[in-house]
Formats: sequence, structure tokens, C-alpha cells
Amino acid sequence: MSGPIPARVDSAAKTILLDLIDDAVKAGWTLARICGVLELDRQRAWRWRQRQVTGSLDDAMPGGRPIHGLLAWEEAEILALFEEWGPVDLSHRKLAHRGSYTERVWVSPSTVDRVLARNGLALQGVPRPPRSSKKPWPEWVEWRPNQLWCWDASHFSACAAAPVVYGIIDIVSRKWIASLLCAEATGTQVKVVFLAGLEAEGLLGDLEWRLDHPDDVDLDDDAAPVLLAVSDNGPEMRSGETRAFMALLSIGQHFGRPYTPTDQAWIETLWGHVKAENPHLLTIADPEVLAAELERARRDYNAVRLHEAIGYVTPDDEHEGRGDTIRQARRDGLTAADQARRDHIHTRSTTAPCGLIASRTCREESDTPQFYLRGSERRRAS
Repeated sequence: MSGPIPARVDSAAKTILLDLIDDAVKAGWTLARICGVLELDRQRAWRWRQRQVTGSLDDAMPGGRPIHGLLAWEEAEILALFEEWGPVDLSHRKLAHRGSYTERVWVSPSTVDRVLARNGLALQGVPRPPRSSKKPWPEWVEWRPNQLWCWDASHFSACAAAPVVYGIIDIVSRKWIASLLCAEATGTQVKVVFLAGLEAEGLLGDLEWRLDHPDDVDLDDDAAPVLLAVSDNGPEMRSGETRAFMALLSIGQHFGRPYTPTDQAWIETLWGHVKAENPHLLTIADPEVLAAELERARRDYNAVRLHEAIGYVTPDDEHEGRGDTIRQARRDGLTAADQARRDHIHTRSTTAPCGLIASRTCREESDTPQFYLRGSERRRAS
């Protein structure tokens, strides 16, 4: 044993320590000296000596005897529940409720946990799923507009005739590429919204021959796809019809992890902003009106609304390459404004003896009424 004596030791360790103290005292050591060497408080040694005389050197069980302590038959019922229902419930919380459900014992989940631990028992529990890792982008992807598109559907329940809205957003520029209001979510609607997005961005012209002559398309070609479409694992995203359509147009697919919406955060954020900033969209029941309002919201989102994630420029600015120039112009403007303020203060300080005289001169030359001036200033002005 090295270091200070622990807070709790068994009777055998206490007996050995007391014998060491007795031998040291007989050898001429003082009690204080031997306790200092053993790093044992003298009062503990005295208490141990008194308890050794009475035969109570063992420590008593902690906690005393609480009036609300668990009864023996209750602990036995908990152990019986463990043997009978443990493989089914797998949790001390469920096992505690199982006791009251079967009208056998009424205890808290923490009591069940303590009783099982005291008896060396443990429930199997439900294993936690392994921690997943985000799938990286393919090596051919470049960080530029029209290279990474994220898409998903949202619902506007007030419009019962056409409650589903598909949307595509450019991950790099945050531009809302296209949207489609429809009555159902199938592979057909996916084709329509992607064709509209490709045409709007001027990408469809180079791909029309693939649509006109699909048999001439080499699906095993090693050339890099036109862009990467990021989505979740919905049925229309994973369908064979969508996969064949994407392959025909040389569009790569990238799926997020199941039950992890943050892997598609760009499109989730788009729909969140659209609904929060245009709450009237959630009350429109006419499909034609809703489609028109969604298109208006798309134009404002792209051309008017400053986007925080791209440095407070519009998505159109970033998409068309003006973002860096606008951000640099703001930095230059802030620098110029700061220098102008400094020059102004420097000019004022060189034209007046001090700030006080300059302030008085300004007041004297102004049209301030006399009764607003202090007595000395009023005499000076007269």
C-alpha cells in the first residue's frame, strides 16, 4: 500500500496498520510520527483502536435503515421479473413498468437497476446502431455552379389537388434551379423537373441526342457525368426508372444516409425558408395560384434575397460569377469608409485648437437660441 490510506478499508487492513503502529511505538516512535509516515490521521487510528476493543472493526453498511427502504419480498420479485421478462423487455425501465403491469411489484426504474447491479445481473439491452460516416463526393466533382444539384419534394397540404412540390437547388451557388407542382411523387415527375432544370441552365442542348437516340448511348462510358444529383432515399429517388433516366442524361446520383436529413441540408433549408418567409403558400388551395406564387417566390429567392451562406449576395450573383466581385467591393467600401471617417476627424482636429473650442465655435455660428446657451457662452455670443 502506497500513498494516503483510502477512505474505506476492510478490517484486515486496519488490523495490519494497527499492528504496525504498535510495533513502532514499542520501538520508541511516537504515534504522531508513525501516523505521519503511514499518512494516516491520528483520530482514525484512535477510532480504529476503540472499535478493535469492542470487536466492531468492520465498517457498517452505508445508508442506515431508511424508512422507505426496499422490502425483501420486493427485491425477490424484481429478481423473479428479471428471470421471466428480462429477455423480452431488455430494459430496466420496461422491467419496472412490467412489475406494476402484472401487479407484482411497484418500484422505480432506478430501483430495478440498483437491485440488478447489486446481484451481479445485467439486462441485454438494445444495441445502438453503428455510427455512420458521410459518403464523400466522387473525385470528378468540381466546386462550381451546375456541378452539384440537390433535390427533394415538399408538401403543401392545403392544395389537395396537387400537394407535392419538387425542387432543385444548386449546392454551390444556392440557386433555386427549378420546381414542379404535381399531384403525386413518381419517376415521371422527376423526369419533368430535371428536364426543366437542365433546359433553364442551358445544359439540355448537349444532351438532347441522348433522349432522341437512347440506343446509341454507351452507359458504360467512363466519361465524367454532367453533374451530380444529391437526394435522400425516397422510393422515386431509388426507383429503376429514375436511375435509368439519370444514366441516360449522364447525371450521377448520390444518396444520403438513411434517417439523416442533414445530408440533404441544402434542399431542406430551401423549403424551410420558403415556407417560413411565405406562410401564405401553406393556405393556398388552388393549384394554379400555388404554382404562380411558387414561381414568384423562386424569382425573389434567386434575384432579390441576400443569402447568408454565400456571403450576402443573391444566388443569381453567385451562380453567374458576380459573387466574388460584389464581396470584394463591399470589403473595399468598408475600408474606404473607415479611411474617410479618419480623414474627417483628422481635418477637424487640425483646424481647431482643441475639440472644446471647435465645439463652441460650431455652437456660436449656429442658429441656436440664446436661452439654450450657458451663461459664459451667452456673454461671449453677445
